[in-house]
Amino acid sequence: VQLQASGGGLVQAGGSLRLSCAASGRTFSTHAKGWFRQAPGKEREFVAAISWSGQSTDYADSVKGRFTISRDNTKNTMYLQMNSLKPEDTAIYYCAADPSFGVTYEYDYWGQGTQVTVSS
Repeated sequence: VQLQASGGGLVQAGGSLRLSCAASGRTFSTHAKGWFRQAPGKEREFVAAISWSGQSTDYADSVKGRFTISRDNTKNTMYLQMNSLKPEDTAIYYCAADPSFGVTYEYDYWGQGTQVTVSS
């Protein structure tokens, strides 16, 4: 059972990145999913969440209007489109999944992180 996050990198402020989270070992198509991030010296924080169907989403106030979470259950993959990136978005981004159907903020399964660095 594995969640694999990818798509991180170095980008200038104002730029965009698209993160992906692919699941293997089992299907997570009926699981709620989410993204979290952890900046150096800070605690991990919630970024975005999506229900199993993709019809319900939620975002941290700091990313609303700039980030979009989505999923493709046929590919067992979740995405995070990040636009208008700011230096304060710099962090390791983690994806997570949970057997809940609706949007949730606590997760049973976690992937390894992908580094996002935004230069000013």
